[in-house]
Amino acid sequence: MIRAIIVDDEAPARSELRFLLDETGQVDVVAEAINVREAIEQLKAHNTDVMFLDISMPGANGLQLAEALKRLKYPPLIIFVTAHSEHAAKAFDVNAIDYLVKPVETDRLLKALTKVKHYLSSSTKGQQADRIPVENGGKKLLVSTDKIHFIMAKDDYSYLHTEGDRYLSTVSLAQLEARLEPYGFFRVHRRYLVNLACIEEIAPVSGGTLLLTLAGEEESIPVSRRRVASLKKALGL
Repeated sequence: MIRAIIVDDEAPARSELRFLLDETGQVDVVAEAINVREAIEQLKAHNTDVMFLDISMPGANGLQLAEALKRLKYPPLIIFVTAHSEHAAKAFDVNAIDYLVKPVETDRLLKALTKVKHYLSSSTKGQQADRIPVENGGKKLLVSTDKIHFIMAKDDYSYLHTEGDRYLSTVSLAQLEARLEPYGFFRVHRRYLVNLACIEEIAPVSGGTLLLTLAGEEESIPVSRRRVASLKKALGL
Protein backbone atom coordinates (compact mmCIF):
# COMPACT_ATOMS: atom_id res chain seq x y z
CA MET A 1 0.00 0.00 0.00
CA ILE A 2 1.32 3.43 -0.94
CA ARG A 3 1.50 5.72 2.10
CA ALA A 4 0.31 9.24 1.37
CA ILE A 5 -0.23 12.63 2.99
CA ILE A 6 -2.80 15.07 1.59
CA VAL A 7 -1.97 18.77 2.00
CA ASP A 8 -4.78 21.19 1.14
CA ASP A 9 -6.33 24.05 3.09
CA GLU A 10 -9.84 23.21 1.83
CA ALA A 11 -11.62 20.39 3.70
CA PRO A 12 -13.93 19.40 0.80
CA ALA A 13 -10.92 19.03 -1.50
CA ARG A 14 -9.14 16.82 1.03
CA SER A 15 -12.23 14.67 1.53
CA GLU A 16 -12.79 14.22 -2.20
CA LEU A 17 -9.18 13.23 -2.84
CA ARG A 18 -9.15 10.84 0.12
CA PHE A 19 -12.31 9.19 -1.25
CA LEU A 20 -10.77 8.77 -4.70
CA LEU A 21 -7.55 7.35 -3.24
CA ASP A 22 -9.47 4.94 -1.00
CA GLU A 23 -11.46 3.75 -4.01
CA THR A 24 -8.28 2.74 -5.85
CA GLY A 25 -7.38 0.26 -3.11
CA GLN A 26 -3.73 1.22 -3.61
CA VAL A 27 -3.22 4.05 -1.13
CA ASP A 28 -3.25 4.42 2.64
CA VAL A 29 -3.75 8.10 3.54
CA VAL A 30 -1.72 8.29 6.75
CA ALA A 31 -2.35 11.98 7.45
CA GLU A 32 -3.85 15.25 6.24
CA ALA A 33 -2.58 18.80 6.65
CA ILE A 34 -4.06 22.23 5.98
CA ASN A 35 -0.82 24.19 5.60
CA VAL A 36 2.93 23.85 5.20
CA ARG A 37 3.65 23.81 8.94
CA GLU A 38 1.23 20.94 9.54
CA ALA A 39 2.56 19.11 6.50
CA ILE A 40 6.10 19.16 7.90
CA GLU A 41 4.85 17.94 11.29
CA GLN A 42 2.95 15.06 9.70
CA LEU A 43 5.92 14.15 7.54
CA LYS A 44 8.07 13.85 10.67
CA ALA A 45 5.43 11.66 12.32
CA HIS A 46 4.77 9.27 9.42
CA ASN A 47 6.83 7.34 6.92
CA THR A 48 5.46 8.69 3.67
CA ASP A 49 5.84 7.58 0.06
CA VAL A 50 4.02 10.43 -1.66
CA MET A 51 2.55 13.82 -0.79
CA PHE A 52 -0.50 15.12 -2.66
CA LEU A 53 0.08 18.83 -2.42
CA ASP A 54 -2.06 21.87 -3.20
CA ILE A 55 -0.20 24.95 -4.42
CA SER A 56 -2.31 27.91 -3.30
CA MET A 57 -2.54 27.93 0.49
CA PRO A 58 -2.41 30.65 3.16
CA GLY A 59 1.15 31.49 4.18
CA ALA A 60 3.88 29.49 2.48
CA ASN A 61 2.59 27.77 -0.65
CA GLY A 62 2.99 24.25 -1.97
CA LEU A 63 5.82 25.16 -4.33
CA GLN A 64 7.85 26.53 -1.42
CA LEU A 65 7.23 23.35 0.58
CA ALA A 66 8.27 21.15 -2.34
CA GLU A 67 11.46 23.15 -2.73
CA ALA A 68 12.25 22.73 0.98
CA LEU A 69 11.60 18.98 0.85
CA LYS A 70 14.28 18.57 -1.82
CA ARG A 71 16.85 19.10 0.93
CA LEU A 72 15.72 16.02 2.86
CA LYS A 73 17.77 12.84 2.61
CA TYR A 74 14.64 10.81 1.81
CA PRO A 75 11.98 13.23 0.56
CA PRO A 76 8.51 11.96 -0.35
CA LEU A 77 7.42 11.95 -3.96
CA ILE A 78 5.37 15.03 -4.82
CA ILE A 79 2.15 15.15 -6.82
CA PHE A 80 0.57 18.57 -7.07
CA VAL A 81 -3.23 18.74 -6.98
CA THR A 82 -4.49 22.20 -7.82
CA ALA A 83 -7.18 24.14 -9.65
CA HIS A 84 -4.54 26.27 -11.37
CA SER A 85 -3.00 24.62 -14.43
CA GLU A 86 -0.73 27.62 -15.07
CA HIS A 87 1.62 26.44 -12.30
CA ALA A 88 2.56 23.20 -14.09
CA ALA A 89 5.98 24.35 -15.33
CA LYS A 90 7.01 25.56 -11.87
CA ALA A 91 5.77 22.31 -10.33
CA PHE A 92 8.16 20.19 -12.36
CA ASP A 93 11.00 22.59 -11.54
CA VAL A 94 10.74 21.36 -7.93
CA ASN A 95 10.86 17.69 -9.00
CA ALA A 96 7.15 16.88 -8.80
CA ILE A 97 6.42 13.56 -10.51
CA ASP A 98 2.95 14.60 -11.63
CA TYR A 99 0.44 17.44 -11.70
CA LEU A 100 -3.30 16.86 -11.28
CA VAL A 101 -5.90 19.53 -12.02
CA LYS A 102 -9.05 19.73 -9.88
CA PRO A 103 -11.55 18.20 -10.12
CA VAL A 104 -9.37 15.10 -10.23
CA GLU A 105 -10.51 12.36 -12.61
CA THR A 106 -10.10 8.73 -11.57
CA ASP A 107 -8.31 7.66 -14.76
CA ARG A 108 -5.82 10.48 -14.39
CA LEU A 109 -5.25 9.64 -10.73
CA LEU A 110 -4.55 5.99 -11.58
CA LYS A 111 -1.92 7.08 -14.09
CA ALA A 112 -0.27 9.17 -11.39
CA LEU A 113 -0.25 6.19 -9.01
CA THR A 114 1.40 4.08 -11.70
CA LYS A 115 4.19 6.66 -11.75
CA VAL A 116 4.48 6.44 -7.97
CA LYS A 117 4.88 2.66 -8.13
CA HIS A 118 7.51 3.02 -10.82
CA TYR A 119 9.52 5.48 -8.73
CA LEU A 120 9.21 3.35 -5.59
CA SER A 121 10.34 0.27 -7.50
CA SER A 122 13.26 2.14 -9.08
CA SER A 123 14.40 3.38 -5.67
CA THR A 124 15.19 -0.19 -4.63
CA LYS A 125 17.29 -1.03 -7.69
CA GLY A 126 20.93 -1.61 -6.96
CA GLN A 127 20.08 -3.20 -3.62
CA GLN A 128 20.18 -6.94 -2.98
CA ALA A 129 16.55 -7.70 -3.73
CA ASP A 130 16.78 -11.22 -2.29
CA ARG A 131 17.57 -9.92 1.20
CA ILE A 132 15.65 -7.35 3.23
CA PRO A 133 17.30 -5.18 5.93
CA VAL A 134 15.48 -5.29 9.29
CA GLU A 135 16.03 -4.01 12.82
CA ASN A 136 17.38 -6.56 15.29
CA GLY A 137 18.43 -5.43 18.76
CA GLY A 138 19.89 -2.15 17.55
CA LYS A 139 21.65 -3.81 14.63
CA LYS A 140 20.75 -4.38 11.01
CA LEU A 141 20.00 -7.94 9.96
CA LEU A 142 19.54 -9.10 6.37
CA VAL A 143 16.66 -11.56 6.01
CA SER A 144 16.48 -13.77 2.92
CA THR A 145 13.20 -13.47 1.05
CA ASP A 146 12.69 -17.24 1.04
CA LYS A 147 12.59 -17.13 4.86
CA ILE A 148 9.72 -14.60 4.91
CA HIS A 149 6.20 -16.01 5.28
CA PHE A 150 4.32 -12.72 5.24
CA ILE A 151 4.71 -9.01 5.92
CA MET A 152 2.21 -6.92 7.87
CA ALA A 153 1.97 -3.13 7.87
CA LYS A 154 1.14 -1.50 11.20
CA ASP A 155 1.29 2.21 11.96
CA ASP A 156 4.35 3.45 10.05
CA TYR A 157 6.29 0.19 10.02
CA SER A 158 6.39 -3.15 8.27
CA TYR A 159 6.75 -6.38 10.23
CA LEU A 160 8.40 -9.34 8.50
CA HIS A 161 7.25 -12.72 9.81
CA THR A 162 9.52 -15.72 9.43
CA GLU A 163 9.11 -19.12 11.09
CA GLY A 164 9.15 -18.30 14.80
CA ASP A 165 10.40 -14.71 14.47
CA ARG A 166 9.14 -11.24 13.66
CA TYR A 167 11.32 -8.35 12.50
CA LEU A 168 10.65 -4.63 12.16
CA SER A 169 11.45 -2.75 8.97
CA THR A 170 11.13 0.97 8.22
CA VAL A 171 10.65 0.19 4.51
CA SER A 172 7.04 0.82 3.48
CA LEU A 173 4.81 -2.04 2.39
CA ALA A 174 4.47 -0.42 -1.05
CA GLN A 175 8.24 -0.50 -1.52
CA LEU A 176 8.46 -4.07 -0.26
CA GLU A 177 5.67 -5.09 -2.63
CA ALA A 178 7.50 -3.59 -5.61
CA ARG A 179 10.73 -5.21 -4.52
CA LEU A 180 9.40 -8.68 -3.65
CA GLU A 181 6.76 -9.28 -6.33
CA PRO A 182 9.33 -11.00 -8.62
CA TYR A 183 10.06 -13.40 -5.74
CA GLY A 184 6.50 -14.73 -5.52
CA PHE A 185 5.00 -12.29 -3.02
CA PHE A 186 1.43 -11.08 -3.45
CA ARG A 187 -0.49 -8.17 -1.91
CA VAL A 188 -3.66 -9.80 -0.52
CA HIS A 189 -4.82 -6.89 1.64
CA ARG A 190 -3.94 -3.26 2.28
CA ARG A 191 -1.95 -4.43 5.32
CA TYR A 192 -0.62 -7.81 4.17
CA LEU A 193 1.94 -9.08 1.67
CA VAL A 194 2.29 -12.87 1.56
CA ASN A 195 4.75 -15.39 0.16
CA LEU A 196 2.59 -17.48 -2.17
CA ALA A 197 4.81 -20.51 -1.60
CA CYS A 198 3.84 -20.51 2.10
CA ILE A 199 0.06 -20.74 1.58
CA GLU A 200 -1.26 -24.07 2.88
CA GLU A 201 -5.01 -23.48 3.12
CA ILE A 202 -7.57 -21.10 1.64
CA ALA A 203 -10.90 -20.78 3.44
CA PRO A 204 -13.91 -18.78 2.20
CA VAL A 205 -15.56 -16.44 4.70
CA SER A 206 -18.64 -14.22 4.63
CA GLY A 207 -18.73 -11.27 2.27
CA GLY A 208 -16.86 -13.03 -0.52
CA THR A 209 -13.47 -12.76 1.17
CA LEU A 210 -10.91 -15.41 2.10
CA LEU A 211 -8.67 -16.38 5.01
CA LEU A 212 -5.23 -17.84 4.35
CA THR A 213 -3.34 -20.29 6.54
CA LEU A 214 0.42 -20.16 6.04
CA ALA A 215 2.99 -22.81 6.85
CA GLY A 216 4.27 -22.46 10.42
CA GLU A 217 1.95 -19.54 11.24
CA GLU A 218 -0.94 -19.44 13.71
CA GLU A 219 -2.27 -16.11 12.47
CA SER A 220 -4.77 -16.29 9.60
CA ILE A 221 -4.26 -13.74 6.84
CA PRO A 222 -7.32 -11.94 5.42
CA VAL A 223 -7.75 -11.44 1.69
CA SER A 224 -9.70 -8.33 0.72
CA ARG A 225 -12.66 -8.91 -1.57
CA ARG A 226 -11.13 -6.90 -4.40
CA ARG A 227 -8.00 -9.10 -4.35
CA VAL A 228 -9.72 -12.52 -4.34
CA ALA A 229 -9.91 -12.97 -8.13
CA SER A 230 -6.34 -11.87 -8.78
CA LEU A 231 -5.04 -14.11 -5.96
CA LYS A 232 -6.82 -17.13 -7.41
CA LYS A 233 -5.33 -16.31 -10.80
CA ALA A 234 -1.84 -16.02 -9.29
CA LEU A 235 -2.30 -19.45 -7.67
CA GLY A 236 -3.73 -21.01 -10.81
CA LEU A 237 -7.11 -21.73 -9.18
